[in-house]
Amino acid sequence: MSRFRGPKGKIVRRFGINIYGNPKFDRLLARRQNPPGMHGGNKGRRKMSEYGKQLIEKQKLKYTYGLGERQFRITFKRALRHKGITGDNLMIMLESRLDNTVFRMGMAPTRDAARQLILHGHLKVNNRRVSIASFQVNQNDTVTVKESTRSRGLVQRYVDENISAEIPEWVSIDRDNLKATVDRVPLREEIPTIANEQLIVELYSK
Repeated sequence: MSRFRGPKGKIVRRFGINIYGNPKFDRLLARRQNPPGMHGGNKGRRKMSEYGKQLIEKQKLKYTYGLGERQFRITFKRALRHKGITGDNLMIMLESRLDNTVFRMGMAPTRDAARQLILHGHLKVNNRRVSIASFQVNQNDTVTVKESTRSRGLVQRYVDENISAEIPEWVSIDRDNLKATVDRVPLREEIPTIANEQLIVELYSK
């Protein structure tokens, strides 16, 4: 599966949870609580199999972080090799992707926008250009903006528009100088619960 490029509202309604965090999807869910194509509640819906439940949980994370199947599977295998709880490792690795980190820092309004900033070379990590959205950030990494009028103007606009965004404790941002820092690796309990990662572990363990 390639990265989804269709209407995100349908995805939010399918899962019944605002996986993207945009307030407009909270309003959508309040108005239209049924999945796309369903009317009149849950009457007539078949009971979902255990495999179906596991698949749904995996899809939630894939859509949230913008990963295709191959990239998601690679990330899971890396999480499996690390010490500790595989599900926790998976969530921390997804949250530590550069595109997600830029989004969490308030330097981009969405993960898609953050990904575009990275791919087009507007950002640097530790003063080096990084054009890979899946790049894993580490403690004390700094994210700065390329010294160009276009790059700084674009990111400054994003930062100004996201001035009220809640910045997680594991990152910090100097808005005046357009510089952000990864203060530490995120803890699992700091990551919003979007999916049941244990079901994903069970899915890949078959």
